Amino acid sequence: MSSFAKFLADRVESYIALRRSLGYAFTKSAAILRALARYVADEDLDGPFTQDLAVSFVLSWDGTANGRAIRHGVVRRFCDYLAIHDGRTEALDPRTFPRSRAIPPPHILTDEELGSLMSACRHVSPEYPERSAMLTVFVGLLASTGLRSGEARRLDRADVDLVEGVLHIRKTKFRKERLVPIHTTTLAALRRYARHRDTVFPVPRDSAFFLTSRGNRLSSAGLSSAFGAACRLAGLDGVRPHDLRHRFAVNRLAAWHRDRADVQACLPLLATYLGHSRYSDTAYYITGTAELLGMAAERAFADGDVA
Repeated sequence: MSSFAKFLADRVESYIALRRSLGYAFTKSAAILRALARYVADEDLDGPFTQDLAVSFVLSWDGTANGRAIRHGVVRRFCDYLAIHDGRTEALDPRTFPRSRAIPPPHILTDEELGSLMSACRHVSPEYPERSAMLTVFVGLLASTGLRSGEARRLDRADVDLVEGVLHIRKTKFRKERLVPIHTTTLAALRRYARHRDTVFPVPRDSAFFLTSRGNRLSSAGLSSAFGAACRLAGLDGVRPHDLRHRFAVNRLAAWHRDRADVQACLPLLATYLGHSRYSDTAYYITGTAELLGMAAERAFADGDVA
């Protein structure tokens, strides 16, 4: 390892410690910076840190354009810190990897599409029935509550009140905790899953409510793989777990509209339930068109779609 690689690795760790001391979780950014330190060591690069070095590192990652822009942004902010310790460090141009601000249009699943997806979840892994059972209830929970997938993955057993039917959402986006009441049919499905889970894993290996077939907490990559497999079985292209959140929000607004409620007045209620930090994030859902609106997502449970 070159002296510059050693110097850079030390500065990376001190920068990570500094950001975390300020209250930031700094998990993904830390992984990017440690990957940078490994890249410099593996390539036996010498200092100082330059724009060309940063570009080479970012381009060595086979990812999306926005992903590269994010990585470059992390490295650019780190270079501001690095320059304090090495005055030769070049300032990085923030325009090197422009980030696209285009928002992909949501896919508001119809009742038929949601039913196909739930059915596919039950058959996604015949060799691992625990995986299918977990995925079916997990997807049903997203559809019936509009939770973010990360919020559902991070649920611990203590966060799920199976008596009162309330979820305690912690460690969420913007670090806002909230209580989420759930429909009685959703509660019944969660109770059935909990009984099945405790039969399969009588001695818990993890505090998570949703467990994989190995008894561990469901990871982001694991969810992506399982959900993608279910979508392929259901013949659904381009559907993301977050689209279930979109479906819930649009259908809730549609139900209020059918009940002749003042939708504008109801938006703060929906914003609180969904955990939005800005009113505009919830108002966005008013753009949902009538032909995309179906029955409320809770019907996924009420009609017996969730085993």
